[in-house]
Amino acid sequence: MSRLGRLEKVDLRSEWPTEAQDFTPWLAEEENLLLLSDTLGIDLELEAVERNVGPFRADILCKDTLSDKWVLIENQLERTDHTHLGQLITYAAGLDAVTIVWIAARIADEHRAALDWMNEITENSIRFFGLEVELWRIGESLAAPKFNLVSNPNDWSRSTQAAKRAVEASALTETQQLQLDYWKELETRLAAAGGPVKAVKAHPYSWTGHSIGRSNISLNAAMNTRDKWIRVELYLGGPDSKGYFKLLNEQRVAIEEELGVELDWQRLDMKRDSRVCFTRLDFDPWSKESWPEQHDWIVRQLGAFHSVFHPRIRNINREDAAAAS
Repeated sequence: MSRLGRLEKVDLRSEWPTEAQDFTPWLAEEENLLLLSDTLGIDLELEAVERNVGPFRADILCKDTLSDKWVLIENQLERTDHTHLGQLITYAAGLDAVTIVWIAARIADEHRAALDWMNEITENSIRFFGLEVELWRIGESLAAPKFNLVSNPNDWSRSTQAAKRAVEASALTETQQLQLDYWKELETRLAAAGGPVKAVKAHPYSWTGHSIGRSNISLNAAMNTRDKWIRVELYLGGPDSKGYFKLLNEQRVAIEEELGVELDWQRLDMKRDSRVCFTRLDFDPWSKESWPEQHDWIVRQLGAFHSVFHPRIRNINREDAAAAS
């Protein structure tokens, strides 16, 4: 009979003696921020550590890469207290749109109730998360972190209901229904693939966007039901889009060699944004019998684009992109 190990809870202070010098820098590392992103369901991009926000100092400041809105993270390696709750309320009052994440060893019942209440009374643009952090190990193994979500915004259910009412109020056209069904199947296949590109909620649009870890930049899949083509693209938005496009275009030969295909580099001079794309003209989105083949191709290309473009985008400083714009 095989032997099984026993999970043992580890004292947080044994790994992180202090919040400011140990836990916060650890959490700000990319792989650990990714663990938090997976727990929250938000793609986070680090902006700053120990950043002033009004009269207070936020432990970690991030951006939600899909919405480009602020995410403030406050840490406590102990039971939550009223002082930190007051800081969170101050942050919310001073910012128009923000997600606030309170991480602690234990979130007290009264503070959990306060977070739930604030999520109930605030607009969708302000959201509060409460998480408890734990460390576990088996035998002599390294300690492993675990985040437990104990309070989350109501906007998940509110937005779902709003979308449902909108659909009920205005029936989808035939094309919109096709788009919705097409992306639903794609996102299901993407989730099953388990790669770095995370599945998102499907919408009745001609495109669907996925995070690549940088604000205003996304990995998109697109379709055209009239001209009958499908596409995977790196979409560069925001004020520095032309700078990112220029710096990536300087690596064009290496990028296309890694992907094994020739890409269409569209600077879009008449628009603010730019794109780099790979289009298949031999796939018709109306042909449902070929959807499995189409979706397999999109999933492969999204993974390949992420592998090639993600490290390059992360290595481009915003200042350099702005200067190149």
